[in-house]
Amino acid sequence: MTFDDQVEVTLPTGAKAKVHTGLLINGQFVKSKSGKKFPTVNPATGEVIVELYEAEKADIDDAVKAAKAAFKTWRHTDGAERGKLLLKFADLIEANHQTLAAVETLDQGKLLAGNIGHAFSTAAALRYFAGFADKIHGKTMMDTDKFFNFTRHEPYGVTAGIIPWNYPMDMWSWKVGPSVACGNVIIIKTSEKTPLSGLLLGALAKEAGFPDGVIQVVSGYGPSAGQAIVEHPEISKIAFTGSGRTGRRILETASKTNLKKVSLELGGKSPALVFDDADLDKAVGVLAGTFYYNNAQTCVASSRIYVQKGIADAFTQKFTAAAQAIKIGSPFENGVTQGPLVDDIQFNNVLKYIDAGKQEGKLLAGGNKVGNAGYFIEPTVFAGVPEKAKIMAEEIFGPVVCINTFETEDEVIERANNTTYGLAAGLFTKDLNRAIRVSSLLDAGTIWVNSWMDVHVNMPFGGYKESGQGRELGEYALNEWTQIKSVKINMA
Repeated sequence: MTFDDQVEVTLPTGAKAKVHTGLLINGQFVKSKSGKKFPTVNPATGEVIVELYEAEKADIDDAVKAAKAAFKTWRHTDGAERGKLLLKFADLIEANHQTLAAVETLDQGKLLAGNIGHAFSTAAALRYFAGFADKIHGKTMMDTDKFFNFTRHEPYGVTAGIIPWNYPMDMWSWKVGPSVACGNVIIIKTSEKTPLSGLLLGALAKEAGFPDGVIQVVSGYGPSAGQAIVEHPEISKIAFTGSGRTGRRILETASKTNLKKVSLELGGKSPALVFDDADLDKAVGVLAGTFYYNNAQTCVASSRIYVQKGIADAFTQKFTAAAQAIKIGSPFENGVTQGPLVDDIQFNNVLKYIDAGKQEGKLLAGGNKVGNAGYFIEPTVFAGVPEKAKIMAEEIFGPVVCINTFETEDEVIERANNTTYGLAAGLFTKDLNRAIRVSSLLDAGTIWVNSWMDVHVNMPFGGYKESGQGRELGEYALNEWTQIKSVKINMA
């Protein structure tokens, strides 16, 4: 008897959607070996949406076995054919974007309009890497008549992606796209907080015609499913996006097991520098709009804003007004500009940071929870916060921003770089020379000038310092999913 893992759920709009609850292993949705389940919760209400089967070590073993078998054929599939499958997959995502967006909004709390955009950007990432599938090239070297030398960029084989809960669809495609384009097979572990859209993507990959075992999706917790993936001796490469603490554990475990290739995209405490000559209204609009997007549950959130003293009062007044104008409510409701935090853990952590901030700086706006149901917090603005304060030094991952002032360029660069993180930074100025000079001195993997959070698939993304290692997106991402073989042919 075939196992039907789909459950119909009712959306706040009254529409119905079917979600998967099983593990996608070897082309089929199956129950976990243990039969254990875990709940995923609607953050707008705190209510359970559905229970899903929880992957553990035995399930990861099954997924790896299927992946190994699939790789034997997949590695020899023409790059053009791999690209065609990715393109068909992207088309299916666009055709089903409304369902994907609605399910992710229900599960994660991001605004529905935002998730519609993320469904299309997910498809765009897959299309981008589809174009590289038949362009994985090495080099030839004829430095002597005695040897013909060339290099091959070969797949690792069985790979894995462990993705976070803040941008589930995008992070899924950032791992799957380059991995399978390069000829690898991949196991994706979704976050236990937001597993639903990842399973839907897995179903669409199956519909697109990917062979069984090439793309597999498992749901579960980090200490069980995630740890089993990291420890597995037959997984050769892992890409992880998440916290620095977990990233360190992954590196440590990889070093103690099979020294698998690891790429990490970790946290951030990104500084935004607003100079006197900046377009004030543009700076306020961009920074307020992007910071509070997704409730600031974004690794590149501009949580430290430094404003030059000549415009500091005007900027702070306008930014605070923009924060106070944000409408909080159901992410499915028209006119709402901020939904809930992802769950009760994140909700309570952010409230603790706000309490600490009230002791460290001046609260200008927000700072309170909203309503009695769900995980809503007001957009919060602090000013005059000491550089060593908890809310200035630590990643909050919630709608809490600090605005401080500065006088000179040298001073603000030093303060901006005085952090263990280095994921993103940016500046607002009309002076092109300053833009180039300052961007070269900021210690971060991505620098925005007169913009923020403009992440495009053709540009590499990743961090300096404790914000990670390796790059995603762009042609640079291919380096993370292939290994280089040197071949020397004796012609003497």
